[in-house]
Amino acid sequence: MAVTGTAVAVAISLPSSAGADDTPGGRAAAGVGAAGTAGTTGTAGSTGASGTTGQQGTDGTQGGDAQAQGTAPAPATVAPVPAEGEKGVGSDPLTDDELARAEALALTPPGAAAQQNVEGGRGPQHLGTDLADPLPGDGTRRAEVRFYDYGRDELITRTVDLTTGKVEKSGAQRGVQPSAHPEELREALELILASPLGKGVKEDYEDATGKKLTTTAQLWFNGDVYRPYREANVPAQLTRCGEHRCVRLVTKVLNGAWIDTRNLIVDLSARTVTRVG
Repeated sequence: MAVTGTAVAVAISLPSSAGADDTPGGRAAAGVGAAGTAGTTGTAGSTGASGTTGQQGTDGTQGGDAQAQGTAPAPATVAPVPAEGEKGVGSDPLTDDELARAEALALTPPGAAAQQNVEGGRGPQHLGTDLADPLPGDGTRRAEVRFYDYGRDELITRTVDLTTGKVEKSGAQRGVQPSAHPEELREALELILASPLGKGVKEDYEDATGKKLTTTAQLWFNGDVYRPYREANVPAQLTRCGEHRCVRLVTKVLNGAWIDTRNLIVDLSARTVTRVG
């Protein structure tokens, strides 16, 4: 695709169900009720078939004639989701309470106040929390919490014992860039729209919708970390990506056309936007 001085609106042919509805649950209704119950068991007769052989009724007709005449099956039902407890068991996924508790415990060390999140605010940027691998012969549930300190460009990993509340292990690494968090992607889009290079994105949005683009809430977006070692030509402004945290986005109008932002790389550490290609 040839990339001009502005972002380019991209028309992409997708299957009829793909991208048609970007709202949560927009595709969840498909197929509901297609698998009804297998039918009720009952005695043989003119009103219904038995659960095994469909014996002949007293009027000489098959009991299955009711279905042959178009009787609809009973509607499908969805079992309610059981209530989630405060604590999981064994290798169960971490509960919402455990996720919140693990993140709070991992932020306890006093150094956390001196660290910075993606917006430059106090405290490190939370990237994710997972159930830690159990120790041999130990059923204690532990959580591994990952943060990124934008002040020092460090990935911080802490292991928390969810029973005792203790931080058992903590480490920091530079030059390690796990996948981007949605908050980081949103901040990257904010930086694009505030940059002179975001002018083309705004123009393409207005061409597609007839409206002004003023907020990130008007766009669907996704993306991930930009890794320069995969690129043939890396601009000088992006040579520190890998040491810095850099991301590339894909964007589209909500329930509408794609807007090509793949040639705009955001260095979240330096808070700059650079065009590639």
